[in-house]
Amino acid sequence: MTLGTRGDVQPFVALSRALRDAGHQVALGAPSRSAVLASPFSVPFLGVHDRWDEVMSDAVVSAAFETNFGGLGGLARGGRAMRRFRPMMRRSLDDLGAAALEYRPDLVVFHALTLGHEIAERLSVPGVPVCVEPVSVSTRSFANPMVPFRIPSVLNRLSYRATNVWIRGIVGDRNSARWRREVLRLPRRRGHRNVLRRPGGDAATVLQAFSPMLLPQPMDYPSWSHTTGFWFLPPAADWSPPRELLDFLDCGAPPVYVGFGSLVGTDPVRTGRVVGEAIRLSGARAIVDAARGGIVPGTRDDQVLHISQVPFDWLFPRMAAIVHHGGIGTTAVAMASGRPQVVCPFMTGQHFYAARMHASGVSPSPQPQADLSPERLAEAIRLAATDQGMASRARSLGQSIRTEDGVGSAVKILETLA
Repeated sequence: MTLGTRGDVQPFVALSRALRDAGHQVALGAPSRSAVLASPFSVPFLGVHDRWDEVMSDAVVSAAFETNFGGLGGLARGGRAMRRFRPMMRRSLDDLGAAALEYRPDLVVFHALTLGHEIAERLSVPGVPVCVEPVSVSTRSFANPMVPFRIPSVLNRLSYRATNVWIRGIVGDRNSARWRREVLRLPRRRGHRNVLRRPGGDAATVLQAFSPMLLPQPMDYPSWSHTTGFWFLPPAADWSPPRELLDFLDCGAPPVYVGFGSLVGTDPVRTGRVVGEAIRLSGARAIVDAARGGIVPGTRDDQVLHISQVPFDWLFPRMAAIVHHGGIGTTAVAMASGRPQVVCPFMTGQHFYAARMHASGVSPSPQPQADLSPERLAEAIRLAATDQGMASRARSLGQSIRTEDGVGSAVKILETLA
């Protein structure tokens, strides 16, 4: 079970499909609006209330994220933003609890946000938290990507407490206590919010659904934490590219892709103007994804094609470079594509992934959206699209990512627990 945006749901669809193909009965509890992701793979779907995109578009919430909870009044903005989630979370938890109690599974695999240990406790079955980003299991190697400012490395491990503060803040103590008491019929228990501990207090088996290639090395994760590799879906068998897209790809040099995700960034209208001018200055042909909210496109010309709803795993390998916002899902597919990147982050963990791509040698220096300029973005696009060393490193990284079998590894681990 999972909540959140597409990047929080799609890995669970991939895992559900892999478990079903391995002969297990599986049901996916996820936001009702994401049923379209599961239906092509015939995964039994239990829709739950979730308006994550709407809450993220709220003016108070977007202001907090766009400033990375920093600056004057950052903590106060963060507190107000977290409170905006609580009415949604109350209904989401109720739906997840009802679905699980009706389905009565032998194993509960859950996004760390969803308090799944409590459902597993109610059913007296194992619970396995899933981290789709490296923000829950502490390490000395790097600070929690959710922390929006630099900290001394000696505090790296301590910084992971911020994730528990975030989860507790958006769920709300009253919501959590009421849900445990009234929906799950469980007594009070100390430490019930600790996602890394089972109800008895011992360490949980944790699946980290991303690649170790994304992280600084060496790592010092504990033995009960398994970094499996990304959980990718297979290509959609019934999808065909539109003729306009095929014609554009055929009529010139490989273009660059530009898209900034489903969550609206700092200023989509301004971003659209900057992107349009940067494309013109770079001299590149470009495919601009204007359907996801992060970019309001400008005028059309022969060098630019506007698209919507094109599968990244089909599109990205055909690009000269990939310009994106640094969301974990987009970053994963960009890495697997073997193409150079330009990462333009605007919130929390995106800055971490932008820095990691630059450190891996597959991307120029990060281009934060808050101070994006046409000239700097154009130069970054030219470098990513033409630098042979960067292209070679991206190909090598892509090959490494594609040889990982993240969902297969996860299935094998889960089969030892059920």
